[in-house]
Amino acid sequence: MKLTPSKINTFNLFKLPSVFFTGIRVKTIEDNSCTVRVKHRWINQNPFKSMFWAVQGMAAELSTGALVLGKIRESGKQVSMLVTNNNASFTKKATGRIVFTCVDGHLIDAALKKSIETGDGQSFWMQSIGTNQDGIVVSSFNFEWSVRVKR
Repeated sequence: MKLTPSKINTFNLFKLPSVFFTGIRVKTIEDNSCTVRVKHRWINQNPFKSMFWAVQGMAAELSTGALVLGKIRESGKQVSMLVTNNNASFTKKATGRIVFTCVDGHLIDAALKKSIETGDGQSFWMQSIGTNQDGIVVSSFNFEWSVRVKR
């Protein structure tokens, strides 16, 4: 069963309510890319009237994690996944509609293949870029994911 934006957003409502109630939604998910959108609102703002950094982080992580989850489901194996490290940079005040895009899905394939073959954990970095409605980058997040096949 293929992951769809609707399935992920429904999952978030029941399992990750903070993601859902802050307005984070998966817009598209394809084989190697995922886009997540979030609109600056009262519930997700900081005292400076821009989007709180943690809300941006949740949206960015979702754009990478949805791809990892999708690739694990496609493999048909029991695989654990975990963020082991992350960093971010903020370049502009996040207001209006922000779209986070990750195009690093191809990096997951090699790590999953090696973990399935060896049984060892594998790590890889994925990047998600947040842009406003004018196409200006407001933040950039990097997540180090670890995957390990369960034996």
